[in-house]
Amino acid sequence: MPIQIVRNDITKMHVDAIVNAANNKLMPGGGVCGAIHKAAGPQLAAECSLLGGCDTGAAKVTFGYDLPAKYVIHTVGPVWHGGEYGEREALSSCYKESLALAKEKGCETIAFPLISSGIFGYPKKEALRVAMDAISSFLMDNEMMVYLAVFDKDALSVSKALFANIEEYIDEHYVDEAKLLDSYRRRMQEEELICFEKGAYAPAAASIGAAYQSDAAPSDGDLDDWLDAIDESFSEMVLRKIEEKGMTNAECYKKANIDKKHFSKIKSNPNYKPKKNNALALAIALELSLDETKELLMKAGLALSHSNRFDIIVEYFIVHKQYDIYEINEALFSYDQPLLGGAIE
Repeated sequence: MPIQIVRNDITKMHVDAIVNAANNKLMPGGGVCGAIHKAAGPQLAAECSLLGGCDTGAAKVTFGYDLPAKYVIHTVGPVWHGGEYGEREALSSCYKESLALAKEKGCETIAFPLISSGIFGYPKKEALRVAMDAISSFLMDNEMMVYLAVFDKDALSVSKALFANIEEYIDEHYVDEAKLLDSYRRRMQEEELICFEKGAYAPAAASIGAAYQSDAAPSDGDLDDWLDAIDESFSEMVLRKIEEKGMTNAECYKKANIDKKHFSKIKSNPNYKPKKNNALALAIALELSLDETKELLMKAGLALSHSNRFDIIVEYFIVHKQYDIYEINEALFSYDQPLLGGAIE
């Protein structure tokens, strides 16, 4: 199952387990830890007192008590000392040990805070990358819905250089929808006027005729292949591209941040029509070119629009052949846009 970044209060999330960024004594503290203990009630601290503390990078589990979650997994993140004292390894271990405990308890859903990024001082950008690497590595071999709960989008702000590049691309390609419609209407009026002056009273038919006379029209020998390409459905194109790329189905849907149940729908139903965020997630997983992405979307009855910031941001990454879906989602989150994958349809 996929990773979803959510702006949410972790103490209110209805998941099987939430993760507490704890201290070594497993006692109530400040920040996320304090909020979890307050929401769970005094029984949580009482159970924690019986566990004998917890080492940095390790994890222990208790019941959730008054929380919506059944379990609380307590893990102790490293204090940031400049990155030269094994902080990354310890932080990665927090996620790995917590996920292993969740799997042991039969959890299907789990929510993490951004561990160590508060009073422990771990830089948020680096903490996020460690979290994504550890979680995505676990999900390559396991099925679980993992949420990363953050309180503000600044926690997931992209690098200044990437932000500047995306901004420039948006400025160059964004077209106001009203202006786009106005331009389309004017072009259609001009075409109809030209057709009328030439005595052609069916401009649409004339346009269709012109299309068939274009260089793109197939020769007789290519006609069967051309018709097959037109008839190919979204699902069929996805499965064909998986085979061409030498991937397994599991590699594709995990890389697309899509869960197994959703992909099963795509595989079993040739006429399946996905939402745009999931169609684009598959395009990213398959590392399609922009033209291939447009073709895939067309087969689902979708299209990229330069009047939509979500579309332009994803297009930027495809044009620049940057296919890390988690990096793309960080950028989308920073712009308050929907994320790729994740959603079960």
